Amino acid sequence: MKKLINEPDGVVDEMLEGMVAAHDLRRLEETEVVVREDAPVEGKVGIVSGGGSGHEPTHAGYIGDGMLDGAAAGAVFTSPTADQLSEMILACDGGEGVFCVVKNYEGDVMNFETAVEMAGMESDVEVETVVVDDDVAVEDSLYTSGRRGVCGTIFVHKVAGAAAHRGDDLEEVKRLAEKTNDRVGTMGMALTSCVTPEKGEPTFDLGEDEIELGIGIHGEPGTERTDTMSADEITDHLTEAVLEDLDLEAGAEVATIVNGMGGTPLMELYVVNRRLQELLGEAGIETWNARVGDYMTSLDMEGCSITLLELDDELKELLAYPVETPGLTVTGGE
Repeated sequence: MKKLINEPDGVVDEMLEGMVAAHDLRRLEETEVVVREDAPVEGKVGIVSGGGSGHEPTHAGYIGDGMLDGAAAGAVFTSPTADQLSEMILACDGGEGVFCVVKNYEGDVMNFETAVEMAGMESDVEVETVVVDDDVAVEDSLYTSGRRGVCGTIFVHKVAGAAAHRGDDLEEVKRLAEKTNDRVGTMGMALTSCVTPEKGEPTFDLGEDEIELGIGIHGEPGTERTDTMSADEITDHLTEAVLEDLDLEAGAEVATIVNGMGGTPLMELYVVNRRLQELLGEAGIETWNARVGDYMTSLDMEGCSITLLELDDELKELLAYPVETPGLTVTGGE
């Protein structure tokens, strides 16, 4: 399987070098941690995240004014180490505490917990955490106790980052992040497996006439394998599962993401979004903002996920808050 890489064991390091060369980012010496160039920002809660590589633009692609202050990159589909996460926390402490956005995978949760303890032994930094668990497909999986954290994490990054940028304190940032996590749901599917640089072959076998529903973002198989379906049939399945989980009523307002898994043409994602918006309209649910593109990927997997966030005025204000990062720009308004 052909890849645009040099050596597999150098791909994360070289990716980070390329990101820093392209954007206003700074890499902590001898780490896989990237922070905003002016970190730490004094007088502001620091917002940090991290996880395995292969999900780009997640995580470092969301560093910038109004979103993340730092992100740690592990090896492909592997959690960053606790010592690197601790260094990131300390580097982003501007005196008002640091808030960690963690996806619900056992390695991420364990290493962030250890990192918070390590940072506390070196400094008096105050740290709070949210564990995002928006995947409606499974209650437990190979990598998690409870639901997985997937593309809904982007909404949590956005809300927490906006709240911190406007001056909210650490407890308020935590409240808003938890509120977002409680109101968001995601389900994904795959047309193909992904191929990791180290393995060089598909992580699971999927026939030409098969698709996988309920996939995660680490190349793990889904919850159900079926015959190939049309775009509308797939969208119906994913949307109905998320709507059932969120228990939305007619008159609700939502923000939506149709997310590519890394190898899906934008043309196909817009076809999915067309059907998603039809279904929401039929249910009497109003879409306040719709995003389509690659936000949290799984290397080169072909497929998509659908994310819905139930809104109120408080969350709309934060989602509309201006932000400029490599992976997301909001100029204000919807």
